[in-house]
Amino acid sequence: MNSNNQHIIISITQQQIVSAELANHYRIIPFDENANSISFYTDKNEADSEKLIQELQLLLDKKITIAFASTEVIQKALATYYRTSDTEATTSNELQQLSTDFLDELLHEAKGIRASDIHVEIFEEEARVRFRIDGLLIEKYKIQTENYLELINKIKIRSNLDITEKRLPQDGRITIETFDIRVSILPTHYGEKVVMRLLGRDASHLNLNALGMNSQEQERYRTAVKKTNGIVLISGPTGSGKTTTLYATLKHLNHSKTNIVTVEDPIEYTLKGINQVQLKEDIGLTFTAALRSFLRQDPDVIMLGEIRDAQTAQMAIRASLTGHLVLSTIHTNSALGTISRLIDMGVPAFLIAETLNISIAQRLIRKLCEHCKTETILNVEDLPKSLRTNNTITHQHTAKGCNHCYYTGYKDRTAIYEMIAITEDIAEIIKQERIQEAKKLINKEESLAYKALQLFKDGITSLEEVYPILLNS
Repeated sequence: MNSNNQHIIISITQQQIVSAELANHYRIIPFDENANSISFYTDKNEADSEKLIQELQLLLDKKITIAFASTEVIQKALATYYRTSDTEATTSNELQQLSTDFLDELLHEAKGIRASDIHVEIFEEEARVRFRIDGLLIEKYKIQTENYLELINKIKIRSNLDITEKRLPQDGRITIETFDIRVSILPTHYGEKVVMRLLGRDASHLNLNALGMNSQEQERYRTAVKKTNGIVLISGPTGSGKTTTLYATLKHLNHSKTNIVTVEDPIEYTLKGINQVQLKEDIGLTFTAALRSFLRQDPDVIMLGEIRDAQTAQMAIRASLTGHLVLSTIHTNSALGTISRLIDMGVPAFLIAETLNISIAQRLIRKLCEHCKTETILNVEDLPKSLRTNNTITHQHTAKGCNHCYYTGYKDRTAIYEMIAITEDIAEIIKQERIQEAKKLINKEESLAYKALQLFKDGITSLEEVYPILLNS
């Protein structure tokens, strides 16, 4: 490759030839390997190439050949394929041989580059490891299929799961010094798939002021959670930040005069002064059973990790009627949809109107990297049909990619909220089950779609990122 080339593309197999530490230290990108030799791109000076070759041959015990590329090209490849973290990445040999340290190194590497989940999965001819970073899955490693079972068994042993059970799903937990991992194992056609969710124990950063609510939303939300009874429900898909909002709320409410109890699956953060219970459905400790016991524990605030069924919903309503503040999450697409969902679960509409303090829907939106986002002309046909008429947007910002964002074009995420505080007028509509009419009483500027559109207009995010939300406008 010469300096005129714009980028280097290598496969996952080629990426695994060296570790991230080695690649960044020597500024090398592998592009070919056989039994006796390895070829690398580098931006080192030709005068330094002989020393580089000698050191790599000593380290890798193979003949080394070098091709030169520009510093810009090498830097882009390093940021794309060899993200640096606070911990050392695994080497190729460790990956193939699955040393006893590989699982720990995999977990620490994922934590170091802020991955939220690790997916370990097998197919007919290959197995792979993927990391979810900022909401997107990125393929990280290939694993030899003959070594896959060994890795799965290592995960099961660390999770205290049954290594002989391969027909049924299993759930476990791995504890590391500074963080925990929730493990889910699912039998698939070619073998068991594992998803490991990384859970941080440190709740010091959780704060209502840091959630991304504007001043009006904060005031509305704080008013709802100040009440001594009623229900606060937060909705959204998996990974939308619902649990973070709940924990920040618990931290805000936590003081010596308040008795707070929670039942969670899993316990993602441990909060001093709060009584937290881990759900254990296999022995009968369900959300409903825990809630029934909580009512005998003289609580002021109850947090349920999720309202999953009619029985739990009705117990939550009963708890709020007897003078408790209940916080929970529910899977719906909008704040108004939460009310319809409760009615579908069999909760009487008049009880929802009496007990629901506020319904919230939230989403996490990836932000364009400030260092490389590019302004381009907008093609109106790219917008959802509902926004094409009377459109005043002429330009948009798009993702480009640079060293600051690992060439993804995005860096960090921001939350948007849709809040419906239950006023007397809305409560009356709920009692009569005329839910769709409540839309007339809700300011359109409070909707998720409107707020997503504003982020797009302001150049904070891309059309691609907010398009699914805009479809509901």
